[in-house]
Amino acid sequence: MSYWDCLDKLVNSSQIIIDRPKGGGHPNYKDLIYPIDYGYLKNTTAIDGAGIDVFLGSTGDNKIKGIIATVDLKKRDAEIKIMISCSDDEIKKALKFLNTKSHFQAVYIERES
Repeated sequence: MSYWDCLDKLVNSSQIIIDRPKGGGHPNYKDLIYPIDYGYLKNTTAIDGAGIDVFLGSTGDNKIKGIIATVDLKKRDAEIKIMISCSDDEIKKALKFLNTKSHFQAVYIERES
């Protein structure tokens, strides 16, 4: 089973909770506005102890397009954000949103075909 197969199983067996909808402000940086829906997978655990983060785009296909890997120098942690139903444009918007602070940077890893 591949990494992507495992992520598919995790996403398909989890409820997606959108707690930061598109157009809403970031709780700590009010000047940052979410370009697409953002949330987490219920009953999962990421490095920060909260649920695994997801961006939920508008394609409606419910497929994982890839992941965004982040590094936060203030929190001294690294995480992934699963890109579900995201268009190429939405992925670019998410990366731009995440790469606005010098202490917090992100890269996109596209799913293998």
